[in-house]
Amino acid sequence: MNVIKIALLGAGTVGGGVIKVLEKNSADICKKTGEQIQLVKIFGQTKDMEHYKKEYGSNYTYTDKIEDILEDEEIKIVVELIGREHPAKEFIEDALRHGKSVVTANKDVVAKYGKELFHIAEENGCDLLFEASVAGGIPIITPLKTSLAANEIQTVMGIVNGTTNYMLTKMTREGMDYNDVLKEAQAKGYAESDPTADVGGLDAARKIVILGSIAFNTRLTLDDVVVEGIEKISIKDIQFAQELGYVIKLLAVAKRDAEHGISVAVHPTMLPQYHPLANVNDVYNAIFVVGDAVGDTMFMGMGAGRFPTASAVCSDIMEAARNMKNKDSGRISCTCFNEKKLCPKEHMFAPCYIRMQVTDEPGALSAIAAAFASQNVSLRNVVQKDLPGQSAEIVVITHRVSEMNLEMALNLLKVLPVVAEINSVIRVEDKEMD
Repeated sequence: MNVIKIALLGAGTVGGGVIKVLEKNSADICKKTGEQIQLVKIFGQTKDMEHYKKEYGSNYTYTDKIEDILEDEEIKIVVELIGREHPAKEFIEDALRHGKSVVTANKDVVAKYGKELFHIAEENGCDLLFEASVAGGIPIITPLKTSLAANEIQTVMGIVNGTTNYMLTKMTREGMDYNDVLKEAQAKGYAESDPTADVGGLDAARKIVILGSIAFNTRLTLDDVVVEGIEKISIKDIQFAQELGYVIKLLAVAKRDAEHGISVAVHPTMLPQYHPLANVNDVYNAIFVVGDAVGDTMFMGMGAGRFPTASAVCSDIMEAARNMKNKDSGRISCTCFNEKKLCPKEHMFAPCYIRMQVTDEPGALSAIAAAFASQNVSLRNVVQKDLPGQSAEIVVITHRVSEMNLEMALNLLKVLPVVAEINSVIRVEDKEMD
């Protein structure tokens, strides 16, 4: 049995999980790959060296010089787990140019620099594997590239951020308001001290860029994604959703329109309570994929965490080792071989929930209905609730409406004298309304 030596860049939370999984399951990993995988070097910052040595023992060589790994010809696989764009991107690029396969969990780098890095990997006959970059331990990258490869994928949508899913679950189950549940999520370590990337939808946007690029075989970028976070979701929206038979989730959605192109978005979405994604709660993630041959499929599990993410990293290490054994590295390279256009707003359709505060006076509702009608927006449900004073709250759910017509209708509503405020605008994902 050959020995394949690997190096680890970063031995923090996930990196430490990888070390422990490789140690605990080494015998089975060897049997399954037909090769002995041996972690030999760990790279980190100078300030981390003593902690690493104390935590992981004397079986490994520790270094704060990346050259010690890049120039070591015995190291065949480099595992990048330092995170952020730089210097991770440069380390990945240099490893590939030195003929080493790379395994990474870095969604930032893959989403932004994937195209050029895959080209470098192909030039050098190496693997660049990134299963852990989306949805932690849930297998989704490999199934899209292999098991579902014969399908023309129609839709990929999912809950790919555990922080926001935890928050919306608490708001739904316990009636907590946004600010309170955010503080609790931060106290439990589910949300960062600066939660902007999570609650603002940017983390999910990076992930749907990766998933959409693979699913539709075209290169998407972060600039292609329409991004809305959950900051404006209130307990009132949660309650109205429940009354109407829906659940609110932050969804990352990529869809293919055969005639008009690809649409990619992250936004709060109302799902029917019977939809499979509606029952994915707490910090769990799930990705719902619709293919022309396979139909509806869903992948669910822990979307983050030390060992779930380490599981995905180790599976990629094993895949790279198998490919080396069979002299077949790079057999599944970049799959973005098409250049598909983005769908314009006038051809992006969905029903929509809108909650607004209005002046409670005769003719208010008819003025609002007229504003919608002038932009070809048809109303399916209208609910009015009186508020203290001379105001009322109106909730409408539209039939399918284009993003362009919706935008124009909202602009008209904002200048109507009877509309005091538009509180929430939430898309609805409901097949029964198509």
